[in-house]
Order: sequence, then structure tokens, then C-alpha cells
Amino acid sequence: MTTPQTGTPQTGTARAGTTLVTGAAVLGGEPRDLAIADGAFVDPTTIDRDAAEVVDASGLVALPGLVDLHTHLRQPGGEQAETVATGVRAAAAGGYTCVFAMANTTPVADTPAVVEQVHRLGLEAGLATVRPIGAVSVGLAGERLADMGMLAGSAARVRVFSDDGHCVADAELMRRALEHAASLGAVIAQHAQDPSLTRGSVMHESPLAAELGLTGWPSAAEAAIVARDAMLAEAAGARLHVCHVSTLETVEVVRAAKAKGIAITAEVTPHHLLLTEELVRSYDARYKVNPPLRADRDVRALREALADGTIDIVATDHAPHAPEAKQAAFADAAFGMVGLETALGVVQEAMVETGLLDWAGVARVMSTAPAAIGRESGYDAPLEIGSPAHLVLVDPAARRTVEAASLKGRSTNSPFLGVELPGTVLHVWHGGRRTVMDAEIAETQVQA
Repeated sequence: MTTPQTGTPQTGTARAGTTLVTGAAVLGGEPRDLAIADGAFVDPTTIDRDAAEVVDASGLVALPGLVDLHTHLRQPGGEQAETVATGVRAAAAGGYTCVFAMANTTPVADTPAVVEQVHRLGLEAGLATVRPIGAVSVGLAGERLADMGMLAGSAARVRVFSDDGHCVADAELMRRALEHAASLGAVIAQHAQDPSLTRGSVMHESPLAAELGLTGWPSAAEAAIVARDAMLAEAAGARLHVCHVSTLETVEVVRAAKAKGIAITAEVTPHHLLLTEELVRSYDARYKVNPPLRADRDVRALREALADGTIDIVATDHAPHAPEAKQAAFADAAFGMVGLETALGVVQEAMVETGLLDWAGVARVMSTAPAAIGRESGYDAPLEIGSPAHLVLVDPAARRTVEAASLKGRSTNSPFLGVELPGTVLHVWHGGRRTVMDAEIAETQVQA
């Protein structure tokens, strides 16, 4: 038999591709068996238990594979920080089976050649599905629209467009982008940051910023853009997605827009659910992020908004950097944090342990809802017979201390180094193929 702690499978006479997972708390509910064959979930009663690979999941929670709508994989051009291959290793280790790769690469993902390259690299890596996000504007310059129709019609089938890292600040350009996206059945994911209000800003605008001598980043810079874009989306009959909501004021704008019936969705990052501006007292650039870490009142508002559905999803904004980019004075260092490998633990700490979400809620905000926003198929009936076998087994009782040496991605600029987080991802299946086994990448079971 296997042990609940590791879930090490019996092998022997198992038929290739046939797995029986026994006693898992599906979505945190009553324990039941799950069976995988030919890449999909099947009726467990149809499985020959003597011939199947058996994983004892007693004490483990079964979740659908996680989906991240906001990942920076850096390739092409930023391979010193991350590649598609190393990024999907980090994704798999964190329980992700699908990630959407942001367009701010070098060259920018504003042509079919670049999005198709990213798509192909994802297929070669084989650990998770990689969906390229197309740029809204050429070169992310915010001056003229990229050929969104061509990107949508490419082999990569782009359905999300974003200039993330740069706000589409020009209202007329944003209006036309929303109209075009609506005609394509796509969504615009906006980096909500009014550049005229954030010149030189490096942390949250507050008395602490003044005390530390750092330029503050006002909450209004975020909320004002979201309010403008909500009105533009309403007029265009388009779908708007708000990246990395970080303030109480933005939550209020999104809530009002939804009440009005505007097609707006929003995301929050794990770090904004747990960390506050107080960490910047250390001047440690690991805590420099865009948008910045905010105040306690913002963290409380974000948690409540995620719990009540005002904020739809959790997205990592995984932003790897080479060491030298962070080994600088706080004001000069790069913005960004890695987050794929710690996201589930942070959400458990901030939302599950506090009683704000149950595990079914975690599955909604980290899998089914982001898949729906990104129009990724295979996640609408998670863990049900006939659905693709995207599965995560997590030990909710385990606790682990985040260490740089244990991270599977190329960069280690995590704000959680040295922090103990709950939950350990033990096993992951992507389309029925094992990608993580006993909390390690299952190299031999991945088909490039």
C-alpha cells in the first residue's frame, strides 16, 4: 500500500496511462476514488484495480489542475531570468496545468511568429499547457493597435490580449482595442496604472513611504483607470479583465461595475492577499512589485472581495528576474516576484485557514474561473467523468519553509523565502500524464 504522506504509487502490472487514486477528499469533501485512463477521468468501477497504478490519497485534497491567467515566462529575450521550459517546471511544481504567458517579451508578442514560438516551446516542455497572450499595442508602446485578428487566427489561437507591464493609457486606443476584442470573442487584460500619477513611484503612497524617503504610488492611479475602462467596455459591449487589483478603491469600482452589469472580471495576486507595505522597511528589493504592496486595509478588502466574488480569480503575476536585477537599491531594482510555486500555499494561508474560502472555492478562483476567462477548454467540469484528467493532490496538513534551493524555476526572487507556508503539492497530472510525483518533477513521465 502507499502512504498518505507521500502517495507513492504501486507499480508492477499497471497498464500505461491507467491510474486509480483512492480516498481523496475531492474539492475538500468526502473521500472518494478517481480513475484516469487515456488522458481523461473515467468511472472508477471500470478500472481493473490489480492492473492499475494505485495512488493512496488518504488525507489528501484533490483539486483540478490550476490555471494561471498571468504568468511572465520571459522567453524570447529574457532567458537569463526564465524560459518557457523552466517556467513550466515551476508551474507544475505549484500545481498548475495551464499558464497564460504575458506578451512583454523581447521581441514583444505582437506578431504571429512570436506567439507561435511561445506556443511551440510550451508543447516541447510538455509539463503544462502554455497559452500565449497577445499584445494590445505594437511593441507595448500604447500608440497603435497590434494586429489582434492575425494573432487570434494564428496557430497559437490567442484569446487574451494585454500590454501588462504597461497601461494602455490612451483612452481612444483602449476603446478601439475593446471593440476589436469583442468582435474576436477575446478579452482585454488591462494593467491598471495611470502613468501620469506614478512617475518614479516605487511603493504604496502612505506615511511609511514618506518615512522611508521613497516615492509613493497612489491608490487612485489604479482605481481611476479601472473606472474609465469599465465605462469603455460597457460602451463597446466588450469583456474587460483587470490585472492584479491591489486597493480597496479598485475593489469598490469593480463591485459597482459588476452591479451595473458590465462584463468585467478581476484578479488578485497571492502576495497582495498576504503581504503589506511594512515589509518595505527592510529596503529588500524582493518586496518591490508592481502594483506595490499595500496597507492592511487593502489586504482585508482584497480577501473579502475574493471571497464574495467581486474579485474573480487568483493570478500569480509570476515575474522572475536575474539576481543582478534585484541586487540594487530599492528605488533602482526591478519590479516583480516569482509566485507559481507558492501560490496555492499562500491562498491556503490567507483564505482557507481564515475560513474565507473552502477548497471548492479555491478550485473556482484558481482553476475553473481563470480557465473560463481565458476560454481554455477542459476545466468546466473538473474531476468529473469524461473531463480531461488535470488533477492536483495536495497535503493540506503539511507545512514547508520556502527555500531558494527548492524552487524549480530559474529565478529565486520570491518574497516568501524563509517563510513557512501550509500545504504541499504532492502529485499533478496534466491531461492524464504525471508531471509531479512526490513533490518532484516526474521527468520520465513527461512527453515533450
